[in-house]
Order: sequence, then C-alpha cells, then structure tokens
Amino acid sequence: MASPHETILVKDALVFLFAAGIIVPVFKKLHLPLVVGFVLAGIGLGPYGLASYIQEAPFLRFITISDPKAAHTFAELGILFLLFKLGLDFSFEKLWQLRHLVFGAGALQTSLSALIIAFIAYWLGLSPLAATITGLALALSSTAIVSQLLIDQGKLALPVGRASIAVLLFQDLLVAPILIFISFASTNDDGSLAKIIIKAILEGTAALMVIYLLARYCLRPVYHLALETGGRELLMALTLFTVIGAAGLTAGAGLSLGLGAFLAGLLVGETEFKHQIEVDLDPFKGLLLGLFFMTVGMGINLQVIYNDLFFIVTALIGLLLLKAIIAFLAIDLMTQKSRQTALEAAGLLAPAGEFAFVILAAATTSGILLSEQAMPIAAIAGISMLLTPLTAYLGRLVANHLCPKAPSSHALTEYVDLEGHVIIAGFGRVGHAVARILKTEDTDFVALDNSADTVSTRRKQHAKVYYGDASRPEILTRAGANGAALFVVTVDDKDSASAMVKAFRTLSKTTPVLARARDAEHAGELLEAGADFVIPDAVEAGLQLAGRALEQFGFDRKSVLTRLDLEREAEYKRGTKGDINLPEAEKNH
Repeated sequence: MASPHETILVKDALVFLFAAGIIVPVFKKLHLPLVVGFVLAGIGLGPYGLASYIQEAPFLRFITISDPKAAHTFAELGILFLLFKLGLDFSFEKLWQLRHLVFGAGALQTSLSALIIAFIAYWLGLSPLAATITGLALALSSTAIVSQLLIDQGKLALPVGRASIAVLLFQDLLVAPILIFISFASTNDDGSLAKIIIKAILEGTAALMVIYLLARYCLRPVYHLALETGGRELLMALTLFTVIGAAGLTAGAGLSLGLGAFLAGLLVGETEFKHQIEVDLDPFKGLLLGLFFMTVGMGINLQVIYNDLFFIVTALIGLLLLKAIIAFLAIDLMTQKSRQTALEAAGLLAPAGEFAFVILAAATTSGILLSEQAMPIAAIAGISMLLTPLTAYLGRLVANHLCPKAPSSHALTEYVDLEGHVIIAGFGRVGHAVARILKTEDTDFVALDNSADTVSTRRKQHAKVYYGDASRPEILTRAGANGAALFVVTVDDKDSASAMVKAFRTLSKTTPVLARARDAEHAGELLEAGADFVIPDAVEAGLQLAGRALEQFGFDRKSVLTRLDLEREAEYKRGTKGDINLPEAEKNH
C-alpha cells in the first residue's frame, strides 16, 4: 500500500505533466515563450496560487502542487542541465565573430546595469555583498526568451539579432564567474570584496584547469568507447555521468554545482558528439528545465507582491527603464549605424533572465541573501521575464516611431556586414528544403530568388528570402557575400547556375560553393566555374534507383555502395570529359 508521501509525489508528478503537456502548449499557442508558460503554470498551480484556496475549495488539492519542496531536488537537476545547455550551445567561433559587440556593448551594458542596480540595492538597505549579487543577478537578460523571440520574428541574423545575441553572449560568459564569486563569498571571513575576488580568480582558475585537462585527454576517448560498445544508450548515460560528475567535482573543490555543469557542456560542445547529445537529451532536459521554471513560479508569493505592490511595481518599472536606456546607449555607441537597431535591442534586453533565479538561489543557500530579501527580488525578476514579449513590442514600436526612415527588416542591405551565414541562390523546393534544415540547427541564412511569386509566397511563411538575381555581384554583396560561410546554388537552369557561381567567385575565392546540377555535363561546367561540390540530379537519381534495384536482387549494402561509387566516378568523367577529382564525401559515400 502506498504511503501518503508517495501518493502526494505521484499526484504532484501528474500535475506537472498536465501542466507540461496541456497548459504550457496553450500558452505557446498564444505566442508566449515556453519559459513564460512554465513560470505562469508554477504561479497558478503552486502554494501561493490556487493551492492557497484549498481550505475553501478542497478539490483544488487534486490539481495543484502539494509539496513544492519535493520538486526542488529535481529542479536543481534542471538548473544543472540549463547550465550544461549553455555550455553546449556556447560557440567560440560566434564569440570571435561578434567580439566587438560582445566585449564592447555587452560589457558596457552589463557592468553599468549591475553597478547602478547594486548601488540602489545598497541604498535600500542591503549589505554591500548582497547588493552586489542583486545587481549582477538583475543585470542579466533572458537568453532563452530573447533567442526564441528573434527566431520567431525571423530577426536572428539581422543587426538587432546580432546586437542582442552579442550582449547575451557576454552575460552568459559572466554566469560561471558569478557562481564562483558566490561560492567563495559564502566562505569568506572578513567580508572583503577585494579578497573574495582575488581568491576566486586564483583558486577558481586552478580548479578549472584541472577539470579542463582531465576532460581534454579523457573525454573524447571515453565517448568513442561508449559509442562503439553500447551505442546511443551508453552515450546518454555517459553524458548524464559527465554533467553530474563535473558538478560534483566543482562542488568538492569549493565551487558551485552549476559551474561544473557549464564546464561539462563547454567541453562536450567541442567534440564531434555535440549534436547527437543535444538530440538525445532534449526531451529529458526540456522536462527538467520546465520543472525548474515551474518551481520559480511556485516561489513567487502573490501575497508578498500584493503587500509590497507599490514597491515591486516601482522597482519593476525602474529596472525595465534603467536596463533599456543603458542597453540603447551601449549598442548605439558601439554600432554607430542604426538607432532603430539599438532601440529594438533595448526592448528585448530590458527584462531580467532565467539565470537571475540561479544566482539568487545560490546566494540564498550560501546565506548571502535572506529568503525574505530574495523573494521580492525574484518576484521582480519573474514578472519582468513575463513582460519580455511586451517590452520587445514596445521597443519595436518606439524604434519605428522615432526612426521611420531606418532600414526595415525587409531590406537586403541589412546583411552587408553579416558574417558566418549561408547564402542560398534559388528558393524553390530544393532551396526551401536546405533552408528548413539549416533553421533547425539555428544556422543563419539569406535566400535569393528572381521569381516575385516565389518570394511573396515564401515570405508569407516567414522565410528570409529576398527578390534578387544571384548572378549579379552587387546583389550578392548586399546579401553579405564578403562574410558568408557558404554559398549554395539550388537553381536547375544551366546558364543561371554557372553565372551565379562565377559571380560569387569574383567576390570570394575561398568560401565553399555547393551547387545543384542537372546532369554530369552540367556538373563539369559548375566545377570549372568555381564550385567546390556539385550534386547532379539525373546522375544521383539514377544511381539511387539502381542501388535499390540491386538490393532487391539480394546484393549486400557494402557491395552496392562500392558499385555505385565506381559508376558515379565514371559518370562524372564522361560528363566532364576529363579527370575531375570527386569530393571525398562522394568517394566514400
């Protein structure tokens, strides 16, 4: 027979799954980010929401969380996976591409915001250390919400997206040092901030170097062994062990659990297993993160907000205005291109972010902040996050009103200075398929097509496609050819495709060019025009059909692939009338 505790645990699990499977998707349907949906669900189903009326309506106990403390253990795992994902998604390449904005606008916006907020918190009665932690927590913005909003609006690759992501990258860089700072601050005896910082830098760096060396020389071989012997199941088990083990190591070294998880993600992200791990862990991670954000909502005491309504509303408005103004000034100063970009980015960056709760939780656990001090701060952070879609809309509204002549999001000239993106020439069925796959991996792309009907149709589907002839160098320049990481030609017209490749090669001699050809002869023309990799439609379709036919007659897969490789090479030679080397991917299939 189940104990009362077990019954409550099962019931709470059902309530959480109900929220995750039904309530949150409803919020998503209303165009609210998932993070906001989970926080709202936590507020409504938590002890300060519907559960506070159980005495008046006993049936509410069946649809609310009865034991929020039991969920905190799993929520802490959610924090670990949030930080692991942060490390996994972190890209040194993107950091280098946006270095001027990251260490310019990002550093200026974050440091000024933290300094002013900390001064106000100190003036309101917090200790210098508690005020510093408060300033750092509220200075950060929501990477999860802002990134999703930019993706939904198709603005991730636009200047407003690049500026916002650059600031968020710098803020993400600060999360680990802040957690180290809190770890050492909680054990400091004399309360000297200078000594805390020096000790954190020296001891933290030593501990991180040990973890880095262990991971550098052990991680990849162990992952290879797990994959060879046990497949994806062992790979997932090893990843869980890596996350929790790294968290345990940093905790044992006197640092935070979250720091170890972040480092684990950072190191795993540099291996060839990154994308497979992301796919395998995504559902598991998503549920734990959802539970974490629900516990954030459950911790927002509506009664406390009501009792201190004037203070919280005043502080909330002040926080949003302060961070928006500083973000605008920092981005406008560093970009010096478009005030519309700075105004839009300011609306996105004004609210607080999810890491505010991680920092506040660590500060409360270490005794730097009292729970009664942390609760109103968390409430301000949580409400501001809920308002992110609204502040983003207001930012766009103000930008369009004050800067009506600024380039719009539909102007191809916006991409002149873009770097690291893919240019797709031709946006029919093939081009759209390429773009869809790139989008699933959050890869920036700009598509060009010379059919007005195609462009109009695809733009209604929120695709980033523009009318333009990709065989004209000036059009390619406006699409960011100088900074593109890849040029993909998907049109099947022989003359047009060759002209596009030649035009792009006049602008860039080293950027890889991928092209689609009608047949082997056309493939040879494209290779001579400067393409690096060509796929002939007719040849590949014939080979695939022939291969399937051989398999139907009982030939094993390896023999079929070998036969197809030989035939493919012969077809290329016949079509190009010369001995053109095939790309390695084609040779090895």
